[in-house]
Amino acid sequence: MSRFGARRVVRLCVLLPCVVGVPYPASAQEVAMADQPELEAPDIVVSATKTPTPAKQVTSAVEVITGEEMQQRKIKTVADALRWAQGLSVNQSGGPGTAVDVRMRGGTPEQTLVLIDGAIVNSATIGSYDFANLTSDNIERIEVLRGSQSMLWGSDAMGGVINITTKRGRDTPNISAFTEYGSFNTIRGGASLSGKKGPIDFSGSITRWDTAGFSAINYRRGAAERDGYHNWQGSVRLGADLPKEGRLEFSFRWLNGIVSYDGFAFNPVTFASDPADVFGAGSKDRQYVFAGNYAQPITDWWSQKLTLSRATDSLLSDGGTFERDLVTGVTGPIGFPFRSQIETTSNRIEWQHNVQVGKPLLLTAGYQFREQIGNNTDLLTQTATLSNKTLSSNAGFGEAQLNLWDRVFGTAGVRYDAYNVFGSATTYRVTGGYLVKETGTKLRGSYATGFRAPTINQLFFPGFGNPNLQPEKSQALDAAIEQTLPHDRGSISVGYFWTRYRNLILSVFDPAVCTAPNSFGFCAQNAGLASAQGVEVNTKLKLYRDGRWVKSLDVQIHYTYAATRDLTNGPDTRLPKWPLHQVTTIISYQPIEGLRANLEGRYFGQRFNNVGNEGSIPSLFVWNLSASYDVTKQVQAYVRLDNMFNEKYEEVLFFGTPIRSIFGGVRINYDLPL
Repeated sequence: MSRFGARRVVRLCVLLPCVVGVPYPASAQEVAMADQPELEAPDIVVSATKTPTPAKQVTSAVEVITGEEMQQRKIKTVADALRWAQGLSVNQSGGPGTAVDVRMRGGTPEQTLVLIDGAIVNSATIGSYDFANLTSDNIERIEVLRGSQSMLWGSDAMGGVINITTKRGRDTPNISAFTEYGSFNTIRGGASLSGKKGPIDFSGSITRWDTAGFSAINYRRGAAERDGYHNWQGSVRLGADLPKEGRLEFSFRWLNGIVSYDGFAFNPVTFASDPADVFGAGSKDRQYVFAGNYAQPITDWWSQKLTLSRATDSLLSDGGTFERDLVTGVTGPIGFPFRSQIETTSNRIEWQHNVQVGKPLLLTAGYQFREQIGNNTDLLTQTATLSNKTLSSNAGFGEAQLNLWDRVFGTAGVRYDAYNVFGSATTYRVTGGYLVKETGTKLRGSYATGFRAPTINQLFFPGFGNPNLQPEKSQALDAAIEQTLPHDRGSISVGYFWTRYRNLILSVFDPAVCTAPNSFGFCAQNAGLASAQGVEVNTKLKLYRDGRWVKSLDVQIHYTYAATRDLTNGPDTRLPKWPLHQVTTIISYQPIEGLRANLEGRYFGQRFNNVGNEGSIPSLFVWNLSASYDVTKQVQAYVRLDNMFNEKYEEVLFFGTPIRSIFGGVRINYDLPL
């Protein structure tokens, strides 16, 4: 098979077999080949237990998106890939480069922990990670771990974990390059080099993305200004196989984004904020992510892994000069000018030990140090709003993993985090599962507690911060049944989840408590209570293999029902940005070797923009189409059509989304004679 048409033998999928398999119908030759010993490695999941675990043994809700799948579907960004994942709400405030937040199982963006190669990239000041500048280039896999995961991962993992891994160099050294052009004057291009030579493996890439002609505020609301975006990105992963099965790795990722955006104008008649074209508004964001890992078995039953990482972010924002109110049509100086620079650093050190006690029991214990530093400077007045504010913690965790007869699985663990500001937090988690090998049926369930530490802004920001805040807390459970279909034709899973959030940090009007200068009686307090429950259904089917004009035909369908409740504002109030229903469909069709087409459909139900069920946003139904053709073994041509039926929709109220748009490109691969 060609480099583009082939799929890797080792796949990382959703607890279930991948969407490749035995041909239907099988020839005599293929039946004979099936009798030979299988060389395939088991599907592996890492984030669920912090140890490589075969997918059939995992007792958590996890989905894996591979870099190969993103390349086949010609997905540009990680955010675009996550829009088709189970149980997530992904919202972007405009076109490419504008802010993107990701929520999981009714949670907030601050309650989703995001890691890149082991480095925590959640912002030290606001708590969430903005996916705006993270492209899919040189990414090997994305593990989406749903449900409360604080026992293993600590703060910010109340809703779940998104673990992103850079590609590892494998096999023959290879160089590749691509160029792409399309709607909105979009130009993309880049090159990569990867491979392995002896004990050393290397993977590196650099890309550039420029686009213009896209208004951040929805042009259908009268916005005329076109906002541009420029993205540069580089990444490296270098590894070395050491004696006695040791492993040393270093990874680095650099992200640089420059984007123009719009905002809101104050309407003195209605006392409301109207959507507005803002001229001169924009930001420059530069991120560096460093991570190093050293893993070494000490004996045949005891191994250890040391992780050191640092993520830095420098964000320069300019509120612009003039604004045009799209409701009144009035143009004038912006009402609240600002120019700021926010710099954050997140450091992490973790030392983990795994001890195998006989065959059925694996014990894991570890220590983690985490430090977040934030600075905020008002460039208009040249004063420091926040200066070297630090939030740090020391944590210890332990977990036991049980495996009896490759049928009965379970985990139980506890974690203790001690913070320099508010004290400590203790969390625990238990899971269990049973696999019926004869029928391919697996039952699994879990119960966990979680927490999220207050952010630097919530603790210290002048006029808003409250140094007496306590962490947010949660309780969560889920249960599911997963069924592998006969003859490796796919899988079906149905799951239920329930989460209760308490001590949520909200901006509260309380003049008796909020007495800081310029607070106007508002400040951060632990006053929120919320809940979420729902159903997740996942179907993967291999409909056909190796027929006439149908080399492969696969379909994947996700359905999520999420009933959220903002109990602070009443039992009938839903949480913002969360629809009741979501459905995503991916149909992959390969008629002949080297030719592939993918049809994607996404339904995202009605939801509310703000708390208190304010700002209703209608449902959306968007279809995308991509296709690629291997012209030669080294050259591939491809095309992608987004929003093919020109759906008129918004993810965030008032902000624009792409109209029907088309992109085409060429990718070249060449194996180096080394």
